Amino acid sequence: MTEFPTFPTSLGTSDRSSITLLGQDLARDLMGEVSFGELAYWLITLERPTPAQTRLFETVLLGLADHGFTPTAIAARLTWLSAPDAIQGALAAGLLGGGSRYLGVTEDTGRFLAEVLAAAPVPLPALDDEAGWDALAAQAVTDRKAAGTFVPGLGHPVHKDGDPRTPRIIGIAREEGLYGPHLALFEGVGRVHPAILGKRLPLNGAGVSGAALADLGLPLDLLRGVVLLARCAGLLGHVAEEIRRPIAQDIYQAVDRNARYVPPDTSETPDIPGA
Repeated sequence: MTEFPTFPTSLGTSDRSSITLLGQDLARDLMGEVSFGELAYWLITLERPTPAQTRLFETVLLGLADHGFTPTAIAARLTWLSAPDAIQGALAAGLLGGGSRYLGVTEDTGRFLAEVLAAAPVPLPALDDEAGWDALAAQAVTDRKAAGTFVPGLGHPVHKDGDPRTPRIIGIAREEGLYGPHLALFEGVGRVHPAILGKRLPLNGAGVSGAALADLGLPLDLLRGVVLLARCAGLLGHVAEEIRRPIAQDIYQAVDRNARYVPPDTSETPDIPGA
């Protein structure tokens, strides 16, 4: 008799009469008792979050859910225009745009801060030691400038005078006792970068989200996944609005009718970052 391998999981299973999720009876113990954000955190970490952790985690999710007519939202709307019979395609199109310029900044910032902290002398400065964090941040920003690379989490195309999400997330982290070294270093970057880069840029909401999630202890490899979880709700909202008040056809026609043909020039090569 052929023996089949087993496939262990600590997430969910089911039988004829019940569904078990994270060791809990889904219908009896979780439904109506646990928020979706709390469950998402629990699924990622396998540890049930405290109320403080849930509040900060859900604050980050709210801040990342939607930001207007971003390329990801437009992609979702245009895909739904082409295939209204397959809403999964519209949502997937929007989520696939989560890269280094949009949505991926949260992961990039978390990794940047974690790398700086891992290489920093120990012990790290006390959380209220601004001078200590500023020194660490100044070295990190200087190193990035010398390498010709961007400092993730700095700048925003709209909120040039300050991203309103940033102080709110930092404030809630402090209120809940979850303000940690990633946020302290990120605030240090905000204070020291103008003198090094020669310009003042806001600490953006995506970056502070990465710092907050890292302080919560979420794995760096999953930070972008948390962003996509949040943005999926926003994309679903855009598709719903597209159904109620369509604009995708106008976007398509505006581009198509204003297309200007130019003869091919084989001497032109695309400027692809990293190529």
